[in-house]
Amino acid sequence: MGMFCFQCQETAGCKGCTVRGVCGKTEDVAKIQDLLVYVTKGLATVAVEGRKVGVVSKVVDKYIVENLFITITNANFDFKAIEARVKETLSLREELKEEVSAKGGNPVGADLKGCATWIGSTSEEFLNKANEVGVLSTENEDIRSLRELIVYGLKGMSAYMKHAMNLGFDDDNIHAFMAEALVKTLDDALTADELTALALETGKYGVDGMALLDKANTESYGHPEITKVDIGVRKNPGILISGHDLRDLEMLLEQTKGTGVDVYTHGEMLAGQYYPAFKKYDHFAGNYGNAWWLQDKEFATFNGPILMTTNCITPVKDSYRGRIFTTGAVGYEGCTHIEAKEDGTKDFSEIIELAKKCEAPTEIEKGEIIGGFAHNQVIALADKVVEAVKSGAIRRFFVMAGCDGRAKSRDYYREFAEKLPQDTVILTAGCAKYKYNKLNLGDIGGIPRVLDAGQCNDSYSLVVIALKLQEVFGLNSVNELPISYNIAWYEQKAVIVLLSLLHLGVKNIHLGPTLPAFLSPNVAKVLVDNFGIAGIGTVEDDMKLFLS
Repeated sequence: MGMFCFQCQETAGCKGCTVRGVCGKTEDVAKIQDLLVYVTKGLATVAVEGRKVGVVSKVVDKYIVENLFITITNANFDFKAIEARVKETLSLREELKEEVSAKGGNPVGADLKGCATWIGSTSEEFLNKANEVGVLSTENEDIRSLRELIVYGLKGMSAYMKHAMNLGFDDDNIHAFMAEALVKTLDDALTADELTALALETGKYGVDGMALLDKANTESYGHPEITKVDIGVRKNPGILISGHDLRDLEMLLEQTKGTGVDVYTHGEMLAGQYYPAFKKYDHFAGNYGNAWWLQDKEFATFNGPILMTTNCITPVKDSYRGRIFTTGAVGYEGCTHIEAKEDGTKDFSEIIELAKKCEAPTEIEKGEIIGGFAHNQVIALADKVVEAVKSGAIRRFFVMAGCDGRAKSRDYYREFAEKLPQDTVILTAGCAKYKYNKLNLGDIGGIPRVLDAGQCNDSYSLVVIALKLQEVFGLNSVNELPISYNIAWYEQKAVIVLLSLLHLGVKNIHLGPTLPAFLSPNVAKVLVDNFGIAGIGTVEDDMKLFLS
C-alpha cells in the first residue's frame, strides 16, 4: 500500500495524495506520520486508564500534544526525527503502563496490534506496520470520515495547546478530553451519530483551548493594539521569524538586543507586531513578505537566516538551504534544529552569528499595513461600531478568517474583498488576510474596512466580538447578527476553528475554495442539513447571496 493523505485542502484532486503529498512530503514521511498518530492513540489509551487511578503525567500530556502537532500539514518532513518520536512514544507508553498497574489500574487495550513489541523495529518494519494503521484501515467511509474529522480537530487543538503550554498555561481537562477522544476513534462500537456528537464536543474543547491561548498571550504580552506595520526593510542584517509561537519571538528579540541584527516577522508571525510587550525592542523591524506559500521566493531575497517556529514550512530550496533553522514541532532533513533546554529556553546564538555575516534584506515592497483588532481593541471601539451599524454606515460584517494557499482558485478571496460594497467590513484572522490586507479598501468613519485580529488562533477574538455584538444588540443568537462567514481553509487548525464555530451554534458558514476531501457525502450532508455548511461559487453569485 502506498501513502494516503487527505487532511489538507490542497490534497490531490480533492480526493487524496497517494504518491507524494502536494505539501511535498514523501510516501515514507506520510507513513511514519500515520504510525506516530497511531502509537499516540496507544499512549492515550494508557493515559485514560491512568487518570482513573490518579496517575496523571504531564510528560505524557506533552507528548500527545507534540506528536499531533508534528503531523500537521507543513510542520515536519524529517523522517528520522518522526521515527525517533515513534520509538520514544512506545517506550513512554510502557513506562506509563507499569505506573498505572502499580496503582491498581488495568491499561487494557494499550497493546494495539501488539505494538508493545515494536520498540526495536527497523525503519522498514515501521513502514510495513504503518500500512496496517493508516487512514484507509477504517473501511466504512462515513466512520472513517468522522474519525478523521475528530483527529484533525485534535491536531489543530494541539497547536494551540502547545503555544499556551510554552507560556506556562495549561488545562488538565483539555488534555483529558484529547486522550479520551483519541481512544474513541479506535472504538468500532461507536456509531456515526455518536462520532458526530464527539466532533461537536471537540469543538467545545477547541473554544476552551483557544481561550486558554488568548489568556496566555495577553497576560504575557498585553492585549493587541492598533498598529501600523512597515513592510519595507532597514539597512541592518536581519533574522526572519515565521510561524506562530510568540515565546520563540520573545526569546529571539531578547537575544538579538545590541547585536546590530534586526528581527522581521513573516506569515502569521505578523501578529507579534501588535503586542505591546514587543514594541520596546527598537530592533524589531517590520513584516517581510506574504503568506507561507511564497516563502520559496521570499526567503531567498531576505538574505539572512530564517527561523521556522511552527508549521507552514515548505520544501527547502537551495537558494536559502544553509540559512533556515527549525524549532519546536518543525523539522526538515538537513536543516539545523534548535532544541529547547529543560527549562524551555532556547539558544539562538548560532542564528545570530550567521545573521551578522549576511547582507541586509532585499526590499520587495514598501508601505505599511494595519492590524491589532483583537477582541479587547474592537470592544474598546464598540460604541463607534454599534453607532455605525445603527446608522447604516456599516451594513454587514464578513468573517473572512482562515488560510491562504497556492491554488489559483484562492484569488476568489481577493476579488471578493475588492468587490464588497463600501458599507461592509471584513473581520479576519490567519494568513487568509494576505489576499487583501495590502489593498486600499478604505475605512468607514475611521474604522478600517479590514479588521485583522491576528493569527488563526485569534479566530477566537472574532467569536468574542460576535458574542459581544449579540449582547449589545439584545439578540437571541449570533446568527441574527449582520455577519456572514466566507472562510478559506487549508489545514487542521482551520478544522478546529470550524468545529468550535459549530459548537457555538454558528450557521451558514461557507468554506472554500473546496469542501474538505475527508468529508464523505453522508457526513457532508449532515453538516449541510444541520448547520448550513456550503462551498463557494462565483464572486458575483456569492455576493448576491450574502447581501440579499
